[in-house]
Amino acid sequence: MADLAKLAGVSKATVSRALADSPLINVETRRRIQALAREHHYQVNLGARNLRLGLNQTIAVVVPFEGERHQQLSDPFFLGMIGALADELVRRDFDMLLTRIDAAQIERIGELVRGGRAKGLVLIGQWHQHERLNAMADSGLPLIVWGADMGAAQRYASVGGDNVMGGRLATQHLLAQGRSRILFMGDPELPEVEQRLRGHREALAEAGLSPSPQHLLAVPFDTLTAAQQLGEVLNQGLPVDAVQACSDLLALTAIQVLRARGLRVPQDVAVVGFDDMPIASLSNPPVSSVHQPVPEAGRVLVERLLALLDGQAPAAFTLPVHLVARRSTQAPDA
Repeated sequence: MADLAKLAGVSKATVSRALADSPLINVETRRRIQALAREHHYQVNLGARNLRLGLNQTIAVVVPFEGERHQQLSDPFFLGMIGALADELVRRDFDMLLTRIDAAQIERIGELVRGGRAKGLVLIGQWHQHERLNAMADSGLPLIVWGADMGAAQRYASVGGDNVMGGRLATQHLLAQGRSRILFMGDPELPEVEQRLRGHREALAEAGLSPSPQHLLAVPFDTLTAAQQLGEVLNQGLPVDAVQACSDLLALTAIQVLRARGLRVPQDVAVVGFDDMPIASLSNPPVSSVHQPVPEAGRVLVERLLALLDGQAPAAFTLPVHLVARRSTQAPDA
């Protein structure tokens, strides 16, 4: 801008106003300065201007990972949630900054706000960082999390599906298909998975069944690890007539492992997933899954983050879920 001012023989303030097409600058001067800017490929740094003026229309969407247990960004659930958030942010004239970070360094995301790169933060997943998220919220960081409602122990804002109900619905559906030796796949140390496991056990108890420790396969959201551990369990001869997986990708992984051992789905082993992403209905067989309203989740996350930025107190919000039954749990003649 200083160079343009020298070339035009005017002040930097005049250049700034001319580039903003201000009527305070006469038409001839405006056109001359704008022509010089085009000639010398001058472009306004909108980020710097917004920072200077105290304006920021960027929301950071953070997808953490945990060390070697690296859930891929290409996971269908992540892609669906990121797309839903992007759609809602664009609709509200916000930009989206997408970033990944090791969950062990989760506090670093505060630098995005303090450094002026983002106005607020949407974090996809609590992972094992519940207390650290509480501390970040206590510091005044504008943060909302896609995750489980942790009740009175939670001080940060969150939006999530009804995980307990989802776990119950999946188990009730499998029991209704005559399955009783249900292998639950998921890491119960994660808040969302722990609640799904709780719903699973509640449904078993209602049916007069006791949960078997051998039928809990505590695997991360990592298909290679899940496939290896499921294969080991099956090789040990554990009786299994159903698999209840905590994601659709884990459900598809289970189907591949079962088929590799000559087991038919659903005739020998029924499989149900969680999230009901499009990939579930397109697989062979189509996978029964607990449906989470991802497009609505994106809308609510953005809506509640903006409310936080306006001074509203953080709170947890739970979205309803329902089960979509498909061929992976129902034989063709069912």
